Amino acid sequence: MANVSETITIPAAVDDVWPLLRDPALVASCIPGATLAPEQDGEAWKGSIRVKFGPTVAVFRGEATLAYDDAAKRCTIEGRGIDQRGASRALAHGVVSAAADGGATKLIVDGEYSVTGPLETFANAGGVHVARALLAEFSTNMAKVVAERGSAATATSAVTQAASAGAVAAGTSAPAQTTAAVTHPPRAAAAELSAGKLLWAAFLSWLKSIFRTGSPKP
Repeated sequence: MANVSETITIPAAVDDVWPLLRDPALVASCIPGATLAPEQDGEAWKGSIRVKFGPTVAVFRGEATLAYDDAAKRCTIEGRGIDQRGASRALAHGVVSAAADGGATKLIVDGEYSVTGPLETFANAGGVHVARALLAEFSTNMAKVVAERGSAATATSAVTQAASAGAVAAGTSAPAQTTAAVTHPPRAAAAELSAGKLLWAAFLSWLKSIFRTGSPKP
């Protein structure tokens, strides 16, 4: 099996990021080309990921079982999938941990995967670099979600405070409800990565691995 060990940084406090990571639908919306099925089969979440290769579209469908440890801010993932044509199959196991890094969140991803079928050679040669490209895009999208929700909460608080101040100035009783629940509409799915963007990001990851070690890593 091939191994993946990556650390990414999300510029937001871990206490703001971890609750979002506990939401599988929101996490899926931050992964380029990923879609989570609305139904859940016990502890397993079903979904798919889609990547464009010019006029060709590769779609993998599968399911993942998630186990959360809130005290440690850690999630264990067991996944499996099959490509649209049924020719290639994938198995994966991983652990995602969130930790405070100053005012930011450090997300540590450790896992392993195997692919059999026509895509096996590609997965073994470049799968790690593709994973890095997807994680980098995920980090950017998650940071946007945190910023959007922080702005919405701030706006709601400002409106509430203004209403209270107006009531006091008018000599009436301040509203009993001084805070309002912030509701968030479902987030649109992240745009899928085109082959060009995906392969370019993977190529840059490969180059970095050369300069770090003096020899390319698989």
